[in-house]
Amino acid sequence: MQGYGRDLGLLRDRRFAMLLTARTISVLGSTFAPVALAFGILELPGADATTLSVVLTAESLPMIAFMLVGGVIADRMPRQRVMMAGELMMAAAFSTLGVMLLTGWTPLPALVAAAALGGTAAAVVFPALQGIIPEVVPQDRLQTGNAMLGLGANASRVAGAVLGGGTVALFGGGWALAASGAMFALAGVLIGMLRLEPGERPREERHSVLADLRDGWREFRSRQWLWVVVAQFSLLVMAIQAGHGVLGPLWAKENADGALTWSWFLAGEAIGMIAGVLLSIRLRPSRPIMLGVLLCLPTALPYVLLGLDAPIWGIVAGAFVLGVSFDVFGVLWQTTMQREVPAEALSRVSSYDMLGSLMFGPIGLMLAGPAAEVFGTEGALLGCAAIVVLCTLAALLAPGVRNLRAPQLAPARADAEAK
Repeated sequence: MQGYGRDLGLLRDRRFAMLLTARTISVLGSTFAPVALAFGILELPGADATTLSVVLTAESLPMIAFMLVGGVIADRMPRQRVMMAGELMMAAAFSTLGVMLLTGWTPLPALVAAAALGGTAAAVVFPALQGIIPEVVPQDRLQTGNAMLGLGANASRVAGAVLGGGTVALFGGGWALAASGAMFALAGVLIGMLRLEPGERPREERHSVLADLRDGWREFRSRQWLWVVVAQFSLLVMAIQAGHGVLGPLWAKENADGALTWSWFLAGEAIGMIAGVLLSIRLRPSRPIMLGVLLCLPTALPYVLLGLDAPIWGIVAGAFVLGVSFDVFGVLWQTTMQREVPAEALSRVSSYDMLGSLMFGPIGLMLAGPAAEVFGTEGALLGCAAIVVLCTLAALLAPGVRNLRAPQLAPARADAEAK
Protein backbone atom coordinates (compact mmCIF):
# COMPACT_ATOMS: atom_id res chain seq x y z
CA MET A 1 0.00 0.00 0.00
CA GLN A 2 2.90 2.37 0.71
CA GLY A 3 4.13 1.76 -2.85
CA TYR A 4 0.74 2.72 -4.26
CA GLY A 5 0.74 5.81 -2.04
CA ARG A 6 4.06 6.93 -3.50
CA ASP A 7 2.73 6.38 -7.00
CA LEU A 8 -0.37 8.47 -6.32
CA GLY A 9 1.92 11.36 -5.37
CA LEU A 10 2.25 12.00 -9.11
CA LEU A 11 -1.23 13.56 -8.94
CA ARG A 12 0.28 16.54 -7.12
CA ASP A 13 1.95 17.56 -10.39
CA ARG A 14 -0.45 20.14 -11.90
CA ARG A 15 0.45 19.37 -15.50
CA PHE A 16 -0.01 15.65 -15.07
CA ALA A 17 -3.32 16.18 -13.24
CA MET A 18 -4.52 18.38 -16.14
CA LEU A 19 -3.50 15.81 -18.74
CA LEU A 20 -5.13 13.03 -16.72
CA THR A 21 -8.41 14.96 -16.39
CA ALA A 22 -8.56 15.81 -20.09
CA ARG A 23 -7.74 12.27 -21.17
CA THR A 24 -10.31 10.77 -18.79
CA ILE A 25 -13.09 13.01 -20.14
CA SER A 26 -12.09 12.30 -23.74
CA VAL A 27 -12.21 8.54 -23.17
CA LEU A 28 -15.63 8.91 -21.56
CA GLY A 29 -16.81 10.56 -24.77
CA SER A 30 -15.20 7.88 -26.92
CA THR A 31 -16.93 5.17 -24.86
CA PHE A 32 -20.34 6.76 -25.38
CA ALA A 33 -19.73 7.04 -29.12
CA PRO A 34 -19.40 3.38 -30.29
CA VAL A 35 -22.52 2.14 -28.47
CA ALA A 36 -24.54 5.15 -29.62
CA LEU A 37 -23.28 4.92 -33.19
CA ALA A 38 -23.71 1.16 -33.51
CA PHE A 39 -27.27 0.98 -32.23
CA GLY A 40 -28.24 4.36 -33.67
CA ILE A 41 -27.27 3.11 -37.15
CA LEU A 42 -28.88 -0.32 -36.67
CA GLU A 43 -32.18 1.35 -35.70
CA LEU A 44 -32.33 3.43 -38.90
CA PRO A 45 -34.99 2.37 -41.41
CA GLY A 46 -33.54 -0.19 -43.80
CA ALA A 47 -30.17 -0.35 -42.02
CA ASP A 48 -28.41 -3.68 -41.41
CA ALA A 49 -25.00 -5.00 -40.39
CA THR A 50 -23.52 -3.99 -43.75
CA THR A 51 -24.72 -0.39 -43.27
CA LEU A 52 -22.98 -0.29 -39.90
CA SER A 53 -19.84 -1.76 -41.46
CA VAL A 54 -19.79 1.01 -44.09
CA VAL A 55 -20.06 3.82 -41.51
CA LEU A 56 -17.46 2.33 -39.17
CA THR A 57 -15.12 1.68 -42.09
CA ALA A 58 -15.51 5.33 -43.10
CA GLU A 59 -14.31 6.27 -39.63
CA SER A 60 -11.36 3.88 -39.67
CA LEU A 61 -9.95 4.55 -43.15
CA PRO A 62 -9.07 8.26 -42.63
CA MET A 63 -7.58 7.41 -39.24
CA ILE A 64 -5.21 5.02 -41.00
CA ALA A 65 -4.59 7.28 -44.00
CA PHE A 66 -3.60 10.32 -41.92
CA MET A 67 -1.85 8.57 -39.03
CA LEU A 68 1.68 9.07 -40.38
CA VAL A 69 1.01 12.74 -41.13
CA GLY A 70 -0.33 13.08 -37.59
CA GLY A 71 2.96 11.71 -36.26
CA VAL A 72 4.99 14.23 -38.25
CA ILE A 73 2.79 17.09 -37.07
CA ALA A 74 3.10 16.01 -33.44
CA ASP A 75 6.92 15.81 -33.68
CA ARG A 76 7.09 19.29 -35.25
CA MET A 77 4.48 21.31 -33.35
CA PRO A 78 3.65 21.77 -29.65
CA ARG A 79 1.87 18.54 -28.84
CA GLN A 80 -0.75 20.06 -26.57
CA ARG A 81 -1.93 22.25 -29.47
CA VAL A 82 -2.09 19.25 -31.78
CA MET A 83 -4.12 17.30 -29.22
CA MET A 84 -6.46 20.24 -28.63
CA ALA A 85 -7.17 20.55 -32.35
CA GLY A 86 -7.86 16.83 -32.63
CA GLU A 87 -10.25 16.79 -29.66
CA LEU A 88 -12.22 19.71 -31.09
CA MET A 89 -12.43 17.97 -34.46
CA MET A 90 -13.88 14.90 -32.74
CA ALA A 91 -16.36 17.14 -30.93
CA ALA A 92 -17.53 18.51 -34.28
CA ALA A 93 -17.77 15.04 -35.87
CA PHE A 94 -19.80 13.31 -33.16
CA SER A 95 -22.01 16.32 -32.47
CA THR A 96 -22.88 16.34 -36.18
CA LEU A 97 -23.72 12.63 -36.10
CA GLY A 98 -25.91 13.22 -33.05
CA VAL A 99 -27.80 16.06 -34.73
CA MET A 100 -28.35 13.92 -37.81
CA LEU A 101 -29.87 11.08 -35.80
CA LEU A 102 -32.01 13.48 -33.76
CA THR A 103 -33.40 15.26 -36.81
CA GLY A 104 -33.90 12.09 -38.84
CA TRP A 105 -31.79 13.41 -41.73
CA THR A 106 -29.44 10.47 -42.18
CA PRO A 107 -28.34 9.98 -45.81
CA LEU A 108 -25.50 7.48 -45.91
CA PRO A 109 -22.99 9.85 -47.60
CA ALA A 110 -23.48 12.41 -44.81
CA LEU A 111 -23.06 9.77 -42.12
CA VAL A 112 -19.90 8.59 -43.86
CA ALA A 113 -18.50 12.15 -44.08
CA ALA A 114 -19.06 12.88 -40.38
CA ALA A 115 -17.57 9.53 -39.38
CA ALA A 116 -14.55 10.25 -41.60
CA LEU A 117 -13.95 13.55 -39.78
CA GLY A 118 -13.88 11.66 -36.49
CA GLY A 119 -11.34 9.21 -37.88
CA THR A 120 -9.13 12.03 -39.15
CA ALA A 121 -9.24 13.63 -35.69
CA ALA A 122 -8.13 10.38 -34.08
CA ALA A 123 -5.12 10.31 -36.42
CA VAL A 124 -4.15 13.70 -35.02
CA VAL A 125 -4.69 12.93 -31.34
CA PHE A 126 -3.10 9.51 -30.85
CA PRO A 127 0.52 10.19 -31.94
CA ALA A 128 0.52 13.48 -30.01
CA LEU A 129 -0.70 11.73 -26.86
CA GLN A 130 2.11 9.18 -26.97
CA GLY A 131 4.69 11.93 -27.37
CA ILE A 132 3.34 14.30 -24.75
CA ILE A 133 3.45 11.83 -21.85
CA PRO A 134 7.29 11.84 -21.52
CA GLU A 135 7.17 15.67 -21.68
CA VAL A 136 4.91 15.75 -18.62
CA VAL A 137 6.01 12.66 -16.62
CA PRO A 138 9.57 12.15 -15.31
CA GLN A 139 11.50 9.38 -17.07
CA ASP A 140 11.73 7.16 -13.99
CA ARG A 141 7.95 7.36 -13.41
CA LEU A 142 6.74 6.68 -16.93
CA GLN A 143 5.16 3.33 -16.11
CA THR A 144 3.34 4.86 -13.16
CA GLY A 145 2.13 7.77 -15.31
CA ASN A 146 0.97 5.47 -18.11
CA ALA A 147 -0.82 3.26 -15.61
CA MET A 148 -2.60 6.19 -13.95
CA LEU A 149 -3.68 7.56 -17.31
CA GLY A 150 -4.98 4.07 -18.03
CA LEU A 151 -6.79 3.98 -14.70
CA GLY A 152 -8.63 7.22 -15.49
CA ALA A 153 -9.42 6.01 -19.00
CA ASN A 154 -10.74 2.69 -17.76
CA ALA A 155 -12.89 4.28 -15.07
CA SER A 156 -14.41 6.31 -17.91
CA ARG A 157 -14.94 3.13 -19.92
CA VAL A 158 -16.86 1.55 -17.05
CA ALA A 159 -19.02 4.63 -16.59
CA GLY A 160 -19.38 5.17 -20.31
CA ALA A 161 -20.37 1.57 -21.05
CA VAL A 162 -23.18 1.67 -18.51
CA LEU A 163 -24.26 5.29 -19.01
CA GLY A 164 -23.85 5.13 -22.77
CA GLY A 165 -25.99 2.03 -23.11
CA GLY A 166 -28.56 3.45 -20.73
CA THR A 167 -28.66 6.75 -22.62
CA VAL A 168 -29.17 4.92 -25.91
CA ALA A 169 -31.91 2.73 -24.40
CA LEU A 170 -33.73 5.65 -22.76
CA PHE A 171 -33.14 8.58 -25.11
CA GLY A 172 -31.71 7.15 -28.32
CA GLY A 173 -28.36 7.22 -30.07
CA GLY A 174 -28.65 10.87 -31.13
CA TRP A 175 -28.58 12.25 -27.60
CA ALA A 176 -25.75 9.90 -26.63
CA LEU A 177 -23.66 11.10 -29.58
CA ALA A 178 -24.39 14.74 -28.70
CA ALA A 179 -23.18 14.08 -25.16
CA SER A 180 -20.06 12.47 -26.59
CA GLY A 181 -19.35 15.56 -28.68
CA ALA A 182 -19.66 17.81 -25.63
CA MET A 183 -17.12 15.68 -23.75
CA PHE A 184 -14.60 15.90 -26.57
CA ALA A 185 -15.04 19.68 -26.61
CA LEU A 186 -14.36 19.92 -22.86
CA ALA A 187 -11.28 17.72 -23.20
CA GLY A 188 -9.99 19.99 -25.97
CA VAL A 189 -10.38 23.06 -23.77
CA LEU A 190 -8.49 21.39 -20.92
CA ILE A 191 -5.66 20.31 -23.22
CA GLY A 192 -5.46 23.88 -24.48
CA MET A 193 -4.82 25.00 -20.89
CA LEU A 194 -1.81 22.66 -20.60
CA ARG A 195 1.34 24.73 -20.90
CA LEU A 196 4.78 23.19 -21.35
CA GLU A 197 7.74 25.37 -20.45
CA PRO A 198 9.68 26.82 -23.39
CA GLY A 199 12.67 24.74 -24.33
CA GLU A 200 11.32 21.42 -23.07
CA ARG A 201 11.19 20.20 -26.67
CA PRO A 202 14.37 21.02 -28.52
CA ARG A 203 13.85 22.41 -32.00
CA GLU A 204 15.80 20.66 -34.73
CA GLU A 205 16.49 21.55 -38.36
CA ARG A 206 13.28 21.22 -40.33
CA HIS A 207 13.09 18.59 -43.06
CA SER A 208 10.45 17.70 -45.60
CA VAL A 209 7.54 15.55 -44.51
CA LEU A 210 8.95 12.63 -46.52
CA ALA A 211 12.35 12.99 -44.87
CA ASP A 212 10.73 13.02 -41.44
CA LEU A 213 8.75 9.91 -42.35
CA ARG A 214 11.92 8.14 -43.55
CA ASP A 215 13.67 8.96 -40.27
CA GLY A 216 10.70 7.66 -38.30
CA TRP A 217 10.61 4.48 -40.40
CA ARG A 218 14.32 3.94 -39.77
CA GLU A 219 13.74 4.11 -36.01
CA PHE A 220 10.73 1.79 -36.31
CA ARG A 221 12.27 -0.98 -38.41
CA SER A 222 15.52 -1.08 -36.43
CA ARG A 223 13.73 -2.71 -33.49
CA GLN A 224 12.54 -6.26 -34.12
CA TRP A 225 10.31 -6.39 -31.04
CA LEU A 226 8.51 -3.30 -32.29
CA TRP A 227 7.68 -4.29 -35.85
CA VAL A 228 6.88 -7.91 -35.00
CA VAL A 229 4.28 -6.96 -32.38
CA VAL A 230 2.84 -4.34 -34.71
CA ALA A 231 2.49 -7.04 -37.40
CA GLN A 232 0.77 -9.26 -34.82
CA PHE A 233 -1.64 -6.48 -33.91
CA SER A 234 -2.49 -5.78 -37.55
CA LEU A 235 -4.29 -9.14 -37.56
CA LEU A 236 -5.39 -9.08 -33.94
CA VAL A 237 -7.04 -5.66 -34.32
CA MET A 238 -8.72 -6.82 -37.53
CA ALA A 239 -10.41 -9.59 -35.53
CA ILE A 240 -11.28 -7.31 -32.61
CA GLN A 241 -12.71 -4.61 -34.87
CA ALA A 242 -14.97 -7.19 -36.44
CA GLY A 243 -15.94 -8.68 -33.07
CA HIS A 244 -16.42 -5.47 -31.10
CA GLY A 245 -17.64 -3.20 -33.87
CA VAL A 246 -20.14 -5.41 -35.70
CA LEU A 247 -20.42 -9.06 -34.62
CA GLY A 248 -20.76 -8.45 -30.87
CA PRO A 249 -23.55 -5.85 -31.17
CA LEU A 250 -25.21 -8.04 -33.81
CA TRP A 251 -25.08 -11.07 -31.48
CA ALA A 252 -26.58 -8.97 -28.67
CA LYS A 253 -29.40 -7.82 -30.93
CA GLU A 254 -30.15 -11.36 -32.14
CA ASN A 255 -29.80 -13.23 -28.84
CA ALA A 256 -30.26 -10.77 -25.97
CA ASP A 257 -31.49 -7.27 -25.12
CA GLY A 258 -29.43 -5.37 -27.69
CA ALA A 259 -27.66 -2.22 -26.50
CA LEU A 260 -28.19 -2.91 -22.80
CA THR A 261 -26.64 -6.40 -22.97
CA TRP A 262 -23.72 -5.18 -25.05
CA SER A 263 -23.15 -2.39 -22.54
CA TRP A 264 -22.74 -5.02 -19.82
CA PHE A 265 -20.13 -6.73 -21.99
CA LEU A 266 -18.24 -3.44 -22.41
CA ALA A 267 -18.58 -2.71 -18.70
CA GLY A 268 -17.06 -6.11 -17.86
CA GLU A 269 -14.18 -5.35 -20.19
CA ALA A 270 -13.67 -1.90 -18.65
CA ILE A 271 -13.72 -3.26 -15.08
CA GLY A 272 -11.08 -5.76 -16.16
CA MET A 273 -9.02 -2.87 -17.49
CA ILE A 274 -9.21 -1.17 -14.09
CA ALA A 275 -7.98 -4.36 -12.44
CA GLY A 276 -5.24 -4.61 -15.05
CA VAL A 277 -4.04 -1.07 -14.54
CA LEU A 278 -3.89 -1.51 -10.77
CA LEU A 279 -1.74 -4.56 -11.38
CA SER A 280 0.46 -2.78 -13.90
CA ILE A 281 1.27 0.15 -11.58
CA ARG A 282 3.57 -2.06 -9.50
CA LEU A 283 4.39 -4.78 -12.06
CA ARG A 284 8.04 -4.68 -13.15
CA PRO A 285 8.70 -7.68 -15.44
CA SER A 286 12.23 -8.21 -16.66
CA ARG A 287 10.91 -9.03 -20.16
CA PRO A 288 7.95 -6.68 -20.62
CA ILE A 289 7.28 -7.32 -24.31
CA MET A 290 7.25 -11.10 -23.97
CA LEU A 291 4.82 -10.89 -21.06
CA GLY A 292 2.64 -8.43 -22.96
CA VAL A 293 2.41 -10.69 -26.01
CA LEU A 294 1.59 -13.73 -23.86
CA LEU A 295 -1.27 -11.75 -22.35
CA CYS A 296 -2.82 -11.40 -25.81
CA LEU A 297 -3.78 -15.09 -25.80
CA PRO A 298 -6.63 -14.74 -23.24
CA THR A 299 -8.16 -11.93 -25.31
CA ALA A 300 -9.68 -14.61 -27.58
CA LEU A 301 -11.82 -15.92 -24.70
CA PRO A 302 -14.88 -13.63 -25.03
CA TYR A 303 -15.19 -14.38 -28.74
CA VAL A 304 -15.11 -18.10 -28.03
CA LEU A 305 -17.83 -17.67 -25.40
CA LEU A 306 -19.97 -15.53 -27.70
CA GLY A 307 -19.51 -18.04 -30.51
CA LEU A 308 -20.64 -20.88 -28.22
CA ASP A 309 -23.69 -18.92 -26.97
CA ALA A 310 -22.45 -19.09 -23.37
CA PRO A 311 -24.53 -17.53 -20.57
CA ILE A 312 -24.36 -13.73 -20.33
CA TRP A 313 -22.49 -13.84 -17.02
CA GLY A 314 -19.80 -16.05 -18.60
CA ILE A 315 -19.46 -13.74 -21.59
CA VAL A 316 -19.09 -10.72 -19.29
CA ALA A 317 -16.45 -12.65 -17.31
CA GLY A 318 -14.60 -13.31 -20.57
CA ALA A 319 -14.73 -9.59 -21.34
CA PHE A 320 -13.23 -8.94 -17.89
CA VAL A 321 -10.29 -11.24 -18.72
CA LEU A 322 -9.81 -9.44 -22.03
CA GLY A 323 -9.74 -6.11 -20.19
CA VAL A 324 -7.12 -7.23 -17.67
CA SER A 325 -4.89 -8.67 -20.38
CA PHE A 326 -5.08 -5.72 -22.75
CA ASP A 327 -4.49 -3.10 -20.10
CA VAL A 328 -1.38 -4.72 -18.69
CA PHE A 329 -0.12 -5.13 -22.25
CA GLY A 330 -0.90 -1.49 -23.03
CA VAL A 331 1.01 -0.07 -20.06
CA LEU A 332 4.04 -2.30 -20.70
CA TRP A 333 4.01 -1.47 -24.42
CA GLN A 334 3.70 2.30 -24.02
CA THR A 335 6.36 2.47 -21.32
CA THR A 336 8.79 0.38 -23.35
CA MET A 337 8.30 2.56 -26.42
CA GLN A 338 8.76 5.77 -24.44
CA ARG A 339 12.00 4.43 -22.94
CA GLU A 340 13.48 2.80 -26.04
CA VAL A 341 12.57 5.34 -28.77
CA PRO A 342 14.23 8.80 -28.88
CA ALA A 343 11.85 11.57 -27.77
CA GLU A 344 12.27 13.58 -30.97
CA ALA A 345 10.99 10.62 -33.06
CA LEU A 346 8.46 9.18 -30.62
CA SER A 347 5.29 10.52 -32.24
CA ARG A 348 6.38 9.37 -35.70
CA VAL A 349 7.31 5.91 -34.44
CA SER A 350 4.00 5.81 -32.57
CA SER A 351 2.21 6.69 -35.79
CA TYR A 352 3.89 3.76 -37.56
CA ASP A 353 2.87 1.58 -34.63
CA MET A 354 -0.73 2.72 -34.86
CA LEU A 355 -0.83 2.59 -38.65
CA GLY A 356 0.49 -0.96 -38.73
CA SER A 357 -1.72 -2.08 -35.87
CA LEU A 358 -4.89 -0.57 -37.35
CA MET A 359 -4.35 -1.01 -41.08
CA PHE A 360 -6.42 -4.19 -41.38
CA GLY A 361 -9.12 -2.95 -39.01
CA PRO A 362 -11.31 -1.64 -41.86
CA ILE A 363 -11.04 -5.05 -43.54
CA GLY A 364 -12.39 -6.65 -40.38
CA LEU A 365 -15.26 -4.18 -40.32
CA MET A 366 -16.04 -4.64 -44.00
CA LEU A 367 -15.96 -8.43 -43.81
CA ALA A 368 -17.81 -8.77 -40.51
CA GLY A 369 -21.30 -8.21 -41.91
CA PRO A 370 -20.89 -10.52 -44.92
CA ALA A 371 -19.14 -13.14 -42.74
CA ALA A 372 -22.09 -13.13 -40.34
CA GLU A 373 -24.43 -13.74 -43.28
CA VAL A 374 -22.33 -16.60 -44.67
CA PHE A 375 -21.12 -18.37 -41.51
CA GLY A 376 -23.62 -17.08 -38.97
CA THR A 377 -22.77 -14.58 -36.24
CA GLU A 378 -21.47 -17.29 -33.89
CA GLY A 379 -19.24 -18.88 -36.55
CA ALA A 380 -17.74 -15.51 -37.47
CA LEU A 381 -16.97 -14.81 -33.78
CA LEU A 382 -15.14 -18.14 -33.45
CA GLY A 383 -13.12 -17.17 -36.52
CA CYS A 384 -12.10 -13.95 -34.74
CA ALA A 385 -10.86 -15.99 -31.77
CA ALA A 386 -8.77 -18.25 -34.03
CA ILE A 387 -7.07 -15.25 -35.67
CA VAL A 388 -6.16 -13.78 -32.26
CA VAL A 389 -4.53 -17.01 -31.06
CA LEU A 390 -2.60 -17.77 -34.26
CA CYS A 391 -1.08 -14.31 -34.73
CA THR A 392 -0.05 -14.17 -31.06
CA LEU A 393 1.73 -17.52 -31.21
CA ALA A 394 3.53 -16.40 -34.36
CA ALA A 395 4.80 -13.21 -32.64
CA LEU A 396 6.33 -15.25 -29.81
CA LEU A 397 8.67 -16.93 -32.32
CA ALA A 398 10.70 -13.69 -32.70
CA PRO A 399 13.83 -13.48 -30.50
CA GLY A 400 13.44 -9.72 -30.14
CA VAL A 401 10.03 -10.20 -28.56
CA ARG A 402 11.24 -12.86 -26.13
CA ASN A 403 14.59 -11.32 -25.17
CA LEU A 404 14.09 -7.54 -24.78
CA ARG A 405 14.78 -6.67 -21.16
CA ALA A 406 13.58 -3.66 -19.20
CA PRO A 407 16.33 -1.22 -18.13
CA GLN A 408 17.34 -1.32 -14.50
CA LEU A 409 16.22 1.73 -12.53
CA ALA A 410 19.26 3.65 -11.30
CA PRO A 411 19.57 3.69 -7.48
CA ALA A 412 19.32 7.49 -7.41
CA ARG A 413 16.07 7.38 -9.35
CA ALA A 414 14.72 4.61 -7.22
CA ASP A 415 15.45 6.67 -4.09
CA ALA A 416 13.78 9.73 -5.62
CA GLU A 417 10.69 7.73 -6.55
CA ALA A 418 10.41 6.36 -3.02
CA LYS A 419 10.35 9.88 -1.50
